[in-house]
Amino acid sequence: MPRPNRRGFTLIELLVVIAIIAILVSLLLPAVQQAREAARRTHCRNNLKQIGLALHNYLDVNTRFPPSFVSDIATVDTTGGDWSVQARLLPFLEQANLYAIGDFSQSYEDPVNEGIAGQRVTTFLCPDEINDKARTSGGTAIHYPLSYGYNGGTWNVWDNASQRPGNGAFAPNVSFRPRDFTDGMTNTMAFMEVKAYTPYNRDGDFGTATLPTGPADVQALVDMGGTNKADSGHTEWVDGRVHQSGATAALPPNSELIIPGGTTNEGDYTSCREDKPCTTPTYAAVTSRSYHPGIVQVLLMDGSVQTVSDSIDLQTWRNAAQRNDGNVPDAF
Repeated sequence: MPRPNRRGFTLIELLVVIAIIAILVSLLLPAVQQAREAARRTHCRNNLKQIGLALHNYLDVNTRFPPSFVSDIATVDTTGGDWSVQARLLPFLEQANLYAIGDFSQSYEDPVNEGIAGQRVTTFLCPDEINDKARTSGGTAIHYPLSYGYNGGTWNVWDNASQRPGNGAFAPNVSFRPRDFTDGMTNTMAFMEVKAYTPYNRDGDFGTATLPTGPADVQALVDMGGTNKADSGHTEWVDGRVHQSGATAALPPNSELIIPGGTTNEGDYTSCREDKPCTTPTYAAVTSRSYHPGIVQVLLMDGSVQTVSDSIDLQTWRNAAQRNDGNVPDAF
């Protein structure tokens, strides 16, 4: 019997099919990436909501919000009290076991608390964070980073000499109550997104109480000297100092600042760390940053979460960082 004449694909036909598939994939890939980013952004938003719930559960138990840091600057000794807001919220974030093994009467650096600082706390990390990794020393995890910093105010965070707190939602040596938020808790930021492993400049004792007008003013302070750290900002969720677990509204979201030797151009500035023997107050430009394109997400003191554009008016941004300045911010 004669064999049927079976005609195969020609090379041209095969190439056309491959080209059509490639075009379809190129059209679908951006949509898939956008869907994934939307899911990660939602996850990040939910983390902030969990922190907001924890804050209010803490308030219910303690009748006030936690301090950012407890300083005993009179002896220039950080033994005990230097735990962050995030660490104090652990029991309300399903981390009661981690909280229970710590001795909060001692520093997190005390041998009795060995191993706690290097623990990864899922709620403190945005799924977009590209540096979700332990900070190590000699191969041992000594610290773990975070993606959400408490609101330390606009610029003047703390004064070591007078122990006067700043104008943010959290400050050293003081636990604010709802009545202290005279601008309204719906109008005051509690936490904002930050990036882990941020370069920063510290302890140069430069700056005045006058707010910087923009990144150039802070850059000038960095260029005057101080100690430059290449990539260790926001790597210690246990540390209550603003450059590690906080943020300020001195500069707009996602602003750039170049730190000599830094691994990125997204640096921070702290004139004098809290509880250190510097001569100036703690002036800090610790900027809110995010891997979500064009925005940062912030938690307000009432527990709600808002999305803030990079192009937000700087004064509006600063108003939202102050608890009692009398200037209610315009809508984000």
